[in-house]
Amino acid sequence: MDFQLPEDLILMRETVRDFVRHEVEPYAMQIEEEDKVPDSILEKTKRMGLFGLSIPEEYGGMGLSMLGECAVFEELGATINGFTTIIGAHNGIGSVGIVEFGNEQQKQRYLPRMASGEWLGAFALTEPQAGSNAAAIRTRAVKKGDRYVINGQKIYITNAPYAQVFTVMAVTDPEKGAKGITSFIVERSFPGFQVGSVEKKMGLHGSHTAQIYFEDMEVPEENVLGHEGEGYINALKILANGRAGLAARCLGSCQYLLDRSVAYAHERHQFGKPIFEQQIIQHYLADMATQIETLRWMTYRVAWMADQGQNVVKEAAMLKLYGSEVYNRVADLAVQIHGGIGYIAEYPIERFYRDARITRIYEGTSEIQKNIIASELHKAYQKQND
Repeated sequence: MDFQLPEDLILMRETVRDFVRHEVEPYAMQIEEEDKVPDSILEKTKRMGLFGLSIPEEYGGMGLSMLGECAVFEELGATINGFTTIIGAHNGIGSVGIVEFGNEQQKQRYLPRMASGEWLGAFALTEPQAGSNAAAIRTRAVKKGDRYVINGQKIYITNAPYAQVFTVMAVTDPEKGAKGITSFIVERSFPGFQVGSVEKKMGLHGSHTAQIYFEDMEVPEENVLGHEGEGYINALKILANGRAGLAARCLGSCQYLLDRSVAYAHERHQFGKPIFEQQIIQHYLADMATQIETLRWMTYRVAWMADQGQNVVKEAAMLKLYGSEVYNRVADLAVQIHGGIGYIAEYPIERFYRDARITRIYEGTSEIQKNIIASELHKAYQKQND
């Protein structure tokens, strides 16, 4: 088991780290207040190829291994999470479906533009009555000749206000339940496609989420992703694929919070000495460091396993569960160490504290991850006892 990165990825990680520290982080407060990432930062992100991390080289992307993606996402996690979410959602659930299940015609049409950042991707599954219970979606796709006519709505769609390509799940056969769901590649320009108002969120400022509506939207049959009836399975695979990258982003945020907390504990004096000398502060920092190191090993082990072609359904669910829970605990301790200043919006600790909360909800709640883990344990038990 070798987690060592090749020289080119080490250099890329250092380049991304420099970009984050010197070109993104100085604008973090501006992004937080204006809820918008400056165009100059997004343009530099495109030139660096960061919108093509998961897209194969033959389609203009970097074609990174999962290990390489995680190394980049760890560095991106060390800045404002809204900016990181734009990139993460595009490279993960926004494009992986086309990479994994698309035919050659679909890949040629969409992936080069997505790799360059000209077209951003989004993933449309959740509906008002279908969140964790994804099989309960009601958006309907009816075959008419060589087209499907789609009606319905989706909610909480990351990148929706500016994405050009959407992986959309819709019901093609209501009688078959989950096996009657099909995935489609939908372009923003399709008549009948409409984006709703942008949601105001607790955190992830700079990343925008909105509802989308389909009203008699016609989708060519060649835009079916995979095969009819495979949409639910595709959705689960797409979500599972992105869990290592999301955990790596959590890891980067945690490391940032630990570094800031250690520095503050040495700089802040109470009762005539740095608060670092107080045992309770040392214990807080020790707990943070231990959980972060555990998360780091879990992240890169799952990434390595995925690169080896191993089944990582259980391990990826464990990683997403642990990564999001650790991020929330570390953020909470960082606020406690910083005291009052950690609660002030003018400083980054408060921002990370708010941003952390969504990680236990989106792309599969912590409770759903536990369900997946338990299900995999049950399958293993049955296999051993057959």
